[in-house]
Amino acid sequence: MIRAPRAAAMGVLLLSPIALGACSAGQVAQTATQDRDKIGALANVGDLALRALELPYPTGGVYPSGGDARLLGAVANPTPTEDTLVSIEGEDFEDVEVVDPSAADAVAAGGGSGSLDLAVPAGGTLYMGNGDGPSVTLVGLAEEIGVGQYVDVTFTFEEAGEITVAVPVGYATRDLPRGEPFDFHGPEDEEDQAGG
Repeated sequence: MIRAPRAAAMGVLLLSPIALGACSAGQVAQTATQDRDKIGALANVGDLALRALELPYPTGGVYPSGGDARLLGAVANPTPTEDTLVSIEGEDFEDVEVVDPSAADAVAAGGGSGSLDLAVPAGGTLYMGNGDGPSVTLVGLAEEIGVGQYVDVTFTFEEAGEITVAVPVGYATRDLPRGEPFDFHGPEDEEDQAGG
């Protein structure tokens, strides 16, 4: 009498991995459409969280030496005390230009000397380059950079302190036209085949 339930239980245990595996057959996993690299660089300094830091995909795939690049990202402040981003510096660029639509004079320009005054609100987020917050541009890139490369950017906050982040160049968010395919059979190969 005890053998029948035991045999049934064993059968269920042995067949359950097969049955569960079949449930996902032909399905696209949830993580198949998630890309870790799309979130940009992440860092923490003090209580502040820097998120989604990146330079957007450049026209033609490359920022030229001496060119400019917009800085995108956010700084979240979970504390009840406001902080201030006082400078953005780096050896990979000459200067920083900031256009802040919320500033009284509508333009706040800052350079390598660290003359920024961007508020990181208490319990809120400072968004850079999203259209609502300030627009930050790294001016005079030291060398040509493209997708997969990064620029070291040092952020200094009045309360939280300083942190250097490797900010990557983003990749295209839309399909780009492809060039001509490479011809592995060049003119020399065609002549050899015709003659031999």
